[in-house]
Amino acid sequence: MNIKKISAAVFLLSLAGAVLAEAPYPEDTKFVSTKTRAEVIAELAQARANGELPINDVSYPDKAIVTAPVSTKTRAQVLEELKQYQQAHANPGDADMMFLR
Repeated sequence: MNIKKISAAVFLLSLAGAVLAEAPYPEDTKFVSTKTRAEVIAELAQARANGELPINDVSYPDKAIVTAPVSTKTRAQVLEELKQYQQAHANPGDADMMFLR
């Protein structure tokens, strides 16, 4: 390529970057609160009492708070169910992979 074409292209690209860099930035607006600190603290306490605050980043902002399910079975019952399932679904070749026997 011709050196004049390359230098013209570089000049135009730098000129375009300079034009875009001068775009006006929106002005910051001053926030004025209509509530007192005590009112905000009271609302926060009420939201906590109602369970409206998220527990973690996964439930933020709109998802309902999910509580852990409560098990109605004992550990021994769960282990027995596991044994029964493994016996019903055991492959003869997978005998080494069975967790409980």
